[in-house]
Amino acid sequence: MINTYQTSMAPPPVPPRLSGSHSVLIPAPLPSQGHSKCLVRFIVGVVLLHLFLSIGGFIYLNHNDKMPPSGMGVEGKMDYRSSEKQETSYKALARMVVDEQSRTSDQKSSLGYLKWDINHSVLRYIDYYHYSWLTIREPGDYYVYSRVTFSKGDAQLALVSKVNLRKNEKEEEKVVMQAYCNLDSSSRSALIPRLCTATQGEVITLEKGNQLGVWVQDLLLVNYEEGATTFGMYKL
Repeated sequence: MINTYQTSMAPPPVPPRLSGSHSVLIPAPLPSQGHSKCLVRFIVGVVLLHLFLSIGGFIYLNHNDKMPPSGMGVEGKMDYRSSEKQETSYKALARMVVDEQSRTSDQKSSLGYLKWDINHSVLRYIDYYHYSWLTIREPGDYYVYSRVTFSKGDAQLALVSKVNLRKNEKEEEKVVMQAYCNLDSSSRSALIPRLCTATQGEVITLEKGNQLGVWVQDLLLVNYEEGATTFGMYKL
């Protein structure tokens, strides 16, 4: 007689068979803490580099906008002329207007220096001395001009105006320019005014302290109308 042993427990499960069609997944190791720090540093470096390049490009473009063009186009010429005009405006010059009181000067001798109306004249870096003389402050080459208009003639001499120079107020003067004109002193017609103008201009090298004045043979022969008689200079 055969005894059969029976139990209520289920048999153990059978493990599945492995075949070539199934893949096995192996979890990758997590990055280390040192690797994370290097990655963060790299990202920060890229951001800072981009920021520096942006700032540098902005500064470069802003600087170029303020620079004048390198070519000599129309705008370049205008900028050059503007700067040249500004520089010229600070140079020494004088533009003198004759004073009508010259005609009432003491005429014990018939000679005299023209006197200037300082209130209506222009002086820049040139001094005014004793009514008739202009004193040089800055040495250099000056263009000196003179225009003297005569309304009366001289029966014996041609009408003359001279620009005289002296080294200072104590030195004797010498003639550096002179001009002549003629009027018929025999004509007495009031209907036809008779005038003549002696004009001159020349480049003269002047030193500091030099003085210039305009001399005429008779102050009473000069025309004192506005603009008829002038004197001036400007530094080149």
